[in-house]
Amino acid sequence: MTDTTKISATEVNGLDRDKLFGTIDLIKATPELAKFNFKVHNEWLNGAHSRSTINTFFGAGTNFEHPVTFDLDADEPAILLGSDQSPNAGEYLLHALAACVTSAMVYHAAARGISIEEVDSSIVGDVDLRGFLGIDKNVRSGFQEIRMKFRIKADVSDEQLQELCALGQQYSPILDSITKGVPVKIAAERMA
Repeated sequence: MTDTTKISATEVNGLDRDKLFGTIDLIKATPELAKFNFKVHNEWLNGAHSRSTINTFFGAGTNFEHPVTFDLDADEPAILLGSDQSPNAGEYLLHALAACVTSAMVYHAAARGISIEEVDSSIVGDVDLRGFLGIDKNVRSGFQEIRMKFRIKADVSDEQLQELCALGQQYSPILDSITKGVPVKIAAERMA
Protein backbone atom coordinates (compact mmCIF):
# COMPACT_ATOMS: atom_id res chain seq x y z
CA MET A 1 0.00 0.00 0.00
CA THR A 2 1.18 3.54 -0.78
CA ASP A 3 2.40 5.71 2.09
CA THR A 4 -0.43 8.26 2.15
CA THR A 5 1.58 10.67 4.31
CA LYS A 6 3.54 11.56 1.16
CA ILE A 7 0.40 12.28 -0.86
CA SER A 8 -1.65 15.40 -0.24
CA ALA A 9 -5.40 15.16 0.07
CA THR A 10 -5.76 16.02 -3.60
CA GLU A 11 -2.52 14.60 -5.02
CA VAL A 12 -2.33 11.11 -6.51
CA ASN A 13 0.62 9.84 -8.57
CA GLY A 14 2.23 13.28 -8.40
CA LEU A 15 -0.81 14.90 -9.99
CA ASP A 16 -3.10 17.45 -8.36
CA ARG A 17 -6.54 15.90 -8.87
CA ASP A 18 -8.33 19.22 -8.23
CA LYS A 19 -6.37 20.80 -11.09
CA LEU A 20 -6.88 17.71 -13.25
CA PHE A 21 -10.65 17.79 -12.81
CA GLY A 22 -10.64 21.59 -13.17
CA THR A 23 -8.91 21.18 -16.54
CA ILE A 24 -11.38 18.48 -17.58
CA ASP A 25 -14.35 20.67 -16.62
CA LEU A 26 -12.88 23.68 -18.43
CA ILE A 27 -12.31 21.68 -21.62
CA LYS A 28 -15.83 20.25 -21.43
CA ALA A 29 -17.20 23.80 -21.20
CA THR A 30 -14.82 25.24 -23.84
CA PRO A 31 -13.77 22.44 -26.25
CA GLU A 32 -11.51 24.70 -28.36
CA LEU A 33 -9.11 24.83 -25.37
CA ALA A 34 -8.33 21.16 -26.01
CA LYS A 35 -6.48 21.95 -29.25
CA PHE A 36 -2.68 21.75 -28.94
CA ASN A 37 0.07 22.08 -31.53
CA PHE A 38 3.53 20.72 -30.72
CA LYS A 39 6.53 21.79 -32.80
CA VAL A 40 10.00 20.44 -33.46
CA HIS A 41 12.70 22.01 -35.65
CA ASN A 42 15.26 19.54 -37.00
CA GLU A 43 18.62 20.24 -38.61
CA TRP A 44 20.85 17.69 -40.30
CA LEU A 45 24.41 17.94 -38.95
CA ASN A 46 26.43 15.23 -40.72
CA GLY A 47 26.07 11.60 -41.78
CA ALA A 48 23.22 10.14 -39.74
CA HIS A 49 23.50 12.88 -37.09
CA SER A 50 20.72 15.44 -36.78
CA ARG A 51 19.46 17.70 -33.99
CA SER A 52 15.90 18.63 -33.11
CA THR A 53 15.15 21.76 -31.11
CA ILE A 54 11.96 22.14 -29.10
CA ASN A 55 11.11 25.45 -27.46
CA THR A 56 7.51 26.49 -28.20
CA PHE A 57 4.07 24.97 -28.45
CA PHE A 58 0.47 26.16 -28.75
CA GLY A 59 -2.30 25.04 -26.43
CA ALA A 60 -5.40 26.23 -24.60
CA GLY A 61 -5.61 29.15 -27.04
CA THR A 62 -2.13 30.44 -26.15
CA ASN A 63 1.44 30.24 -27.46
CA PHE A 64 3.81 28.88 -24.82
CA GLU A 65 7.58 28.82 -24.52
CA HIS A 66 9.31 26.10 -22.54
CA PRO A 67 11.49 27.49 -19.73
CA VAL A 68 14.48 25.90 -21.48
CA THR A 69 15.12 24.85 -25.06
CA PHE A 70 15.31 21.09 -25.48
CA ASP A 71 17.89 19.73 -27.91
CA LEU A 72 17.51 16.12 -28.99
CA ASP A 73 20.28 14.65 -31.09
CA ALA A 74 19.67 11.59 -33.24
CA ASP A 75 22.29 9.36 -34.84
CA GLU A 76 22.76 5.74 -35.82
CA PRO A 77 25.04 3.10 -34.35
CA ALA A 78 28.36 2.54 -36.09
CA ILE A 79 27.12 -0.71 -37.67
CA LEU A 80 24.52 1.43 -39.48
CA LEU A 81 27.18 3.94 -40.61
CA GLY A 82 26.48 6.45 -37.85
CA SER A 83 28.83 7.79 -35.21
CA ASP A 84 26.68 6.47 -32.31
CA GLN A 85 26.50 9.88 -30.62
CA SER A 86 22.88 9.51 -29.54
CA PRO A 87 19.78 7.33 -29.93
CA ASN A 88 18.41 6.73 -33.40
CA ALA A 89 14.98 7.90 -34.54
CA GLY A 90 13.43 4.47 -33.92
CA GLU A 91 14.69 4.47 -30.35
CA TYR A 92 13.15 7.93 -29.86
CA LEU A 93 9.86 6.60 -31.21
CA LEU A 94 9.98 3.72 -28.73
CA HIS A 95 10.81 6.20 -25.94
CA ALA A 96 7.89 8.43 -26.97
CA LEU A 97 5.56 5.43 -26.99
CA ALA A 98 6.70 4.18 -23.57
CA ALA A 99 6.50 7.67 -22.04
CA CYS A 100 3.07 8.38 -23.49
CA VAL A 101 1.44 5.08 -22.55
CA THR A 102 2.90 5.41 -19.05
CA SER A 103 1.65 9.00 -18.67
CA ALA A 104 -1.82 8.08 -19.91
CA MET A 105 -1.96 5.22 -17.39
CA VAL A 106 -0.78 7.42 -14.51
CA TYR A 107 -3.14 10.31 -15.32
CA HIS A 108 -6.20 8.09 -15.67
CA ALA A 109 -5.30 6.13 -12.54
CA ALA A 110 -4.99 9.42 -10.63
CA ALA A 111 -8.39 10.53 -11.91
CA ARG A 112 -9.82 7.30 -10.51
CA GLY A 113 -8.00 7.81 -7.21
CA ILE A 114 -5.69 4.81 -7.79
CA SER A 115 -2.20 5.32 -6.36
CA ILE A 116 0.65 3.81 -8.33
CA GLU A 117 3.92 3.36 -6.46
CA GLU A 118 6.16 2.37 -9.38
CA VAL A 119 5.94 1.73 -13.11
CA ASP A 120 8.61 0.55 -15.46
CA SER A 121 8.37 -0.83 -18.94
CA SER A 122 10.45 -2.52 -21.56
CA ILE A 123 9.75 -1.99 -25.21
CA VAL A 124 11.26 -3.70 -28.25
CA GLY A 125 10.69 -2.91 -31.90
CA ASP A 126 11.67 -5.10 -34.86
CA VAL A 127 12.89 -3.50 -38.11
CA ASP A 128 14.00 -5.21 -41.32
CA LEU A 129 16.52 -2.95 -43.10
CA ARG A 130 15.56 -4.36 -46.51
CA GLY A 131 12.59 -1.96 -46.45
CA PHE A 132 14.60 1.14 -45.47
CA LEU A 133 17.35 0.32 -47.98
CA GLY A 134 14.86 -0.24 -50.82
CA ILE A 135 16.06 -3.81 -51.35
CA ASP A 136 12.64 -5.46 -51.10
CA LYS A 137 9.46 -3.48 -51.82
CA ASN A 138 7.45 -6.11 -49.94
CA VAL A 139 9.25 -5.33 -46.67
CA ARG A 140 7.90 -2.45 -44.66
CA SER A 141 10.31 0.46 -43.99
CA GLY A 142 9.09 0.87 -40.43
CA PHE A 143 8.73 -1.38 -37.44
CA GLN A 144 7.21 -4.78 -38.18
CA GLU A 145 6.17 -5.26 -34.56
CA ILE A 146 6.54 -3.45 -31.25
CA ARG A 147 6.25 -5.32 -27.96
CA MET A 148 5.76 -3.51 -24.67
CA LYS A 149 5.69 -4.96 -21.17
CA PHE A 150 4.83 -3.10 -17.98
CA ARG A 151 5.73 -3.84 -14.39
CA ILE A 152 3.41 -1.95 -12.05
CA LYS A 153 3.53 -1.67 -8.28
CA ALA A 154 0.14 -0.67 -6.89
CA ASP A 155 -2.20 -1.88 -4.18
CA VAL A 156 -4.74 -3.32 -6.63
CA SER A 157 -6.05 -6.73 -7.65
CA ASP A 158 -4.65 -8.56 -10.69
CA GLU A 159 -7.77 -7.59 -12.62
CA GLN A 160 -7.31 -3.92 -11.70
CA LEU A 161 -3.64 -4.15 -12.69
CA GLN A 162 -4.70 -5.23 -16.19
CA GLU A 163 -7.26 -2.40 -16.24
CA LEU A 164 -4.51 0.10 -15.39
CA CYS A 165 -2.45 -1.18 -18.30
CA ALA A 166 -5.51 -0.95 -20.57
CA LEU A 167 -6.00 2.71 -19.57
CA GLY A 168 -2.57 3.57 -20.93
CA GLN A 169 -3.32 1.77 -24.16
CA GLN A 170 -6.75 3.33 -24.54
CA TYR A 171 -5.76 6.96 -23.95
CA SER A 172 -2.17 7.29 -25.26
CA PRO A 173 -2.03 9.78 -28.17
CA ILE A 174 1.25 8.28 -29.40
CA LEU A 175 -0.07 4.70 -29.37
CA ASP A 176 -3.19 5.92 -31.16
CA SER A 177 -1.05 7.70 -33.78
CA ILE A 178 1.12 4.63 -34.38
CA THR A 179 -1.62 2.01 -34.45
CA LYS A 180 -4.33 3.96 -36.30
CA GLY A 181 -2.09 6.10 -38.47
CA VAL A 182 -2.10 9.86 -38.80
CA PRO A 183 -1.92 12.01 -41.94
CA VAL A 184 1.61 13.30 -42.45
CA LYS A 185 2.02 16.04 -45.04
CA ILE A 186 5.59 16.53 -46.30
CA ALA A 187 6.76 19.39 -48.49
CA ALA A 188 10.15 20.68 -49.62
CA GLU A 189 11.41 24.14 -50.49
CA ARG A 190 14.76 25.44 -51.63
CA MET A 191 17.06 27.03 -49.02
CA ALA A 192 18.37 30.49 -49.79
